[in-house]
Amino acid sequence: MPKIKTNKSAVRKFKVNASGKVLRKQAFKSHNTAKKTPKRVRQLRGLVLASKGDAKKVQKMLPYA
Repeated sequence: MPKIKTNKSAVRKFKVNASGKVLRKQAFKSHNTAKKTPKRVRQLRGLVLASKGDAKKVQKMLPYA
C-alpha cells in the first residue's frame, strides 16, 4: 500500500490532541481588533474544538496525526 499524503495547509491550521479531538484557532481575531472590546479579543485567544463534521474532514487530511 502506498503512503497517504498529508495536507500541508491542514497541518498548519489544526492540531489533534491526545484524545484524538481536532483543535482549531478562533475566527475574527486576525485584524480590525481596534473596534472590538478587549474582553472580546481576549476571549478569542487559544484553541477550541472543531465541530464533528469539520473534524471528520480534517482527520482525512491528517492521516497520521
